Parts: sequence; C-alpha cells; structure tokens
Amino acid sequence: MNTLPWLEPARAEALLAALEERILVLDGAMGTMIQQHRLQEADYRGTRFADAARDQRGNNDLLSLTRPDLIAGIHRAYLEAGADLVETNTFNSTSISLADYGLAELARELNAAGARLAREACDTASAATPDRPRFAIGVLGPTSRTASLSPDVNRPGFRAVDFDQLREAYREAAEGLVEGGADVLMVETVFDTLNAKAALFAIAEVFDDRGGRLPVIVSGTITDASGRTLSGQTAEAFWYSVRHAEPLAIGLNCALGARELRQHVDVLSRVADTRVCTHPNAGLPNALGGYDESPGDMARDLGGFARDGLLNLVGGCCGTTPDHIRAISAAVAGVPPRKVPRIGEAA
Repeated sequence: MNTLPWLEPARAEALLAALEERILVLDGAMGTMIQQHRLQEADYRGTRFADAARDQRGNNDLLSLTRPDLIAGIHRAYLEAGADLVETNTFNSTSISLADYGLAELARELNAAGARLAREACDTASAATPDRPRFAIGVLGPTSRTASLSPDVNRPGFRAVDFDQLREAYREAAEGLVEGGADVLMVETVFDTLNAKAALFAIAEVFDDRGGRLPVIVSGTITDASGRTLSGQTAEAFWYSVRHAEPLAIGLNCALGARELRQHVDVLSRVADTRVCTHPNAGLPNALGGYDESPGDMARDLGGFARDGLLNLVGGCCGTTPDHIRAISAAVAGVPPRKVPRIGEAA
C-alpha cells in the first residue's frame, strides 16, 4: 500500500470528497478545439521558435508557450461548460514525441507551462464557485513509440524504444507537471501497457524523490472491435496489469465512441476496486476523419452509463467540444457515482 502523504493534502482531500458526492466531469478534446482556429505555421512558431529547423504546424503542445492565450481560453470554455477537471495541453510533451519536431529539450518546460495554464484556469473557476473546486489533470500521453511491438514488419524482434528510455522521458514530463501545479497525473490513451508501466514507474520515482504523491489516473484505449488494446490486452487484463499502482481511477478513452466502449467500461466496473472513468470520442471517425456524434447523442449514451452505476468520472475525447461537455454534465447531474466495490467480499 502506498504510504506516501499527499503533496497537496487539501486539494487531494477536496477531490476525494467530490468523488464521493457526485460523478465528476472531465473536459473534452483539446486538439478539436485547436483545429477550429485554423492556425498556420507562424502561429505555432511565434517569435521564440521562428527559426526552428523543422515544421511546427500540428505541434499543439508548443502553443502553451507561443499561444498561451488560446490554450487558456479552451480551458475556460470547458470549465464554463461544466467540467470539474481539465487536462493539460501536454499529450505529446515527452522528449520522445517532441523529437519528431526537433524540440526534445523542451519536454519539462512544456509540461510545467501546460500545468500552470490549467491550474490558473481552475483556480479562477474555483474562486467563482468555492463550493465546487476544479482540478487540473497533468496528462502523460502514450508517446509516438511502442515498447511491445516492432514498427518494422520485417524485423519482429526490433523495438524503437525500450523501457528505460520511456521511464526517463516520462520522469522528465512528470516532474514538469508536478512543478507546474497539476492536482492529478493521468497516464492516458494507453495502447501499450508496457509504455504505461514505464510511466507509472517514473511517476513513483518522482513521488519518492519529493516525499509525497498526487492522485494518479490510468486510461487505456481499445483500438477496434476486437476489444483489445494495440498490445493485445482486454480491459480486464489491462486493469490487472496496472492495479499495483493503486490508481485513483481506471478508465478507457479515445478510439471508440461511447456506444462501442460500453461493454468494456462495464467490465472495468465489475472487476476494478477503484473508481471508473471514461472519455470516449464523439463516435467513430467518418470517411473524412471527423466525428459525427452530437452532444445529445453522447449525453444520452453516457447518461445511461451513469444511471446503470458504471461511472465515477466522465468526459470526452476526440471530436468533443464544450457543447458536448455541457450536455454530458447535465445528463449525469444528480446521478449517484458508482460505489467502489470491495472485490472478493460478499455483497
């Protein structure tokens, strides 16, 4: 059992208390909102990165430095729509993923900046509604590489990254998120459980060094109708692979819409002796790569999850907007949160 104290006891206890009272609402997609601004290369580069050797368009995490006003505005929009927790703009802020843009050295700075922007937005919202505190989730994405699978079909034994490389990258990112003021760390969109284990190992090292911890959420992604992650695990197997980390919540996000995720969230709700969260896409991608499920569609489906006792936290991933989060928030309002079971004990 983890015996380290909370790094921020008052905020951790406030989060735990809120989770006992109601289903908490996460925000929606960051990338979807950024795309609506139709940014050009210069927007990403700003002044500081005007001479960057590689193209930066699409490097959304860099906007925390070059367009902090835009990122802060997205956080505010989700908070105003009813989100209790907002995720940092750090999905790709590991040295491994940033190397694709030639900016690996920015990893810690981007994570700290992303956490500060989310923290400031949450503090402002909390000040306006003292009876409803808001929380910043420090996001650790899956990276652009996988430790379990070869990227070369002709070399099945080859790996583009190993555990220690992932551990070092995640540790640097986690340090930045803690430094910037994140309330929670979330290892999300896990397609390879070995990557997630490296992240959890790194997080534990950061907590040990600091002599305290933050709540941690782990969220995997079921990649297709097979009902498995890319590295081959079912939702149940995924849970048992990360249970040792004693996460605040286990969940599923991305890849599928709420309807397609339902059976897998149901499995987690039955086997996990911790809280369950989900933030699905706005349906399956259409032929143009967009998402068609309306706020009403998602609210109907996720409201059903809530009424059936499956959820403690809920939000949206790709294709979702503040309108989706507003509708989801309304759909779960007043519905009791899932009661965390004591696995192995009689009901």
